[in-house]
Amino acid sequence: MAAESVGDLASPSSSPAARSCAMVGSKTGGSCQLSPPCPCPPGARPCSPKYFGRDSMVCVCNATYCDTLDPLVLPAPGTYVKYESSKAGKRLERSQGSFQRSLHTPGTRLLLTLNVSVLYQHLKGFGGSLSDAAAMNILGLSQQAQDNLLHSYFSESGIEYNLIRIPMACSDFSVRPYSYDDVPHDYELTHFRLAEEDVKMKIPLLHRASAMSRRPLSLFASPWTSPGWMKSNGDVRGKGTLKGQAGDKYHKTWANYFIKFLDEYAKHNVTFWAVTVQNEPLAALLTPPQFPTIAFTAAKQRDFVVQDLGPALARSPHRTRIIILDDQRIHLPHWAKVVKTSSPPAQVLNHFVAGWTDWNLALDLEGGPNWVKNYVDSPVIVDSSKDIFYKQPMFYHLGHFSKFIPEGSRRVGLHSSCRRLICQLEHVAVLRPDGALVLVVLNRLGWDVPFAIQDPAVGFIETVAPASSIQTYLWRQQ
Repeated sequence: MAAESVGDLASPSSSPAARSCAMVGSKTGGSCQLSPPCPCPPGARPCSPKYFGRDSMVCVCNATYCDTLDPLVLPAPGTYVKYESSKAGKRLERSQGSFQRSLHTPGTRLLLTLNVSVLYQHLKGFGGSLSDAAAMNILGLSQQAQDNLLHSYFSESGIEYNLIRIPMACSDFSVRPYSYDDVPHDYELTHFRLAEEDVKMKIPLLHRASAMSRRPLSLFASPWTSPGWMKSNGDVRGKGTLKGQAGDKYHKTWANYFIKFLDEYAKHNVTFWAVTVQNEPLAALLTPPQFPTIAFTAAKQRDFVVQDLGPALARSPHRTRIIILDDQRIHLPHWAKVVKTSSPPAQVLNHFVAGWTDWNLALDLEGGPNWVKNYVDSPVIVDSSKDIFYKQPMFYHLGHFSKFIPEGSRRVGLHSSCRRLICQLEHVAVLRPDGALVLVVLNRLGWDVPFAIQDPAVGFIETVAPASSIQTYLWRQQ
């Protein structure tokens, strides 16, 4: 998922070819000390890079400084803006240019031609996950550093995420295993209570993120495990199935557990766009022994949705959608085919691919905390002992989509002149709700690739995708 992952979480990477500190100030102790004047657009601040002797760099933020972007403004007709990030050190660096009426050297470079009359799916958005671990890491910083981190993700000066995934009770990225109702045989869920992790950490952070965001935030929740007394192994920890079968008291209670969760969050003025039925119902079987999970096959999960969860949601006041597959894409298209063997799911399931949600918003230097020691990477790494956080290359990679492709955008036709089985660039074109066009171009190769863009309504752009780079082009047709 990462474009240029750091690799060693404790040692974010660097690049000898990265932008020199002359662009942003003087280099001291491995990072750049910023000093005016700033040669960047109004409102924007450049990355303060830090080098660890590897093949890229991170951008350092603290309570008093963090790199930012200028609010997005559509360029004048006949012109375009380009944002570029690269292994060489650029981080969403902005430039601009004008369309040409014709190509200076036709036929000598790859040509990408847009066709806005060919429309594909609407896009929901992009975002990340506010796990217990992410919340703890964010709140481990000073108040101003917390604000800088949240602004980086959700505000106009950041990459403007609009999707947030919330675990229902514990995940492995918690510091303890827990559920919301550990009283055995409480089929009425009278002892259901949100945890301190919800009330004191995640809910306050959600309100802060929402207040910073220009765009409405869409939240979706995912369970890792039911209470132990509902599971075949009798424990929140470890692998098991839900006791019984679809339609019985265990499945009805588990469905009502979802409703209770939505009810309790609504009391804190937090509502959910969707829920997923189960985090990694199959892939979690390959995780460490104590990993909290409920295993489902596609057929068993379908039956639970049709007989229990779908009707429970329909009876509730919540207009929350159901996402049935929350697992590795290797399970497609099999999972979808099984779901569609029964007609009712077609009425209650949203099975279109319409966005991207990354995992933890922020982790510590070890890649946690994680109570089963299942450490991973994250776009933001927090060092609370120094009150700083590192924005990794993947943070900016994701921003090339989330910043420029708002909810309601549609993918449009894009023709490549490449006739080989494997072409040098990866690309996607999108029509925004405001009528502007976005083209994202990724070059994974270690050398520059010249190419051209054609919008028949505007003209041509002759340009280059530098080695190991990602670019976002934005323009309007009139």
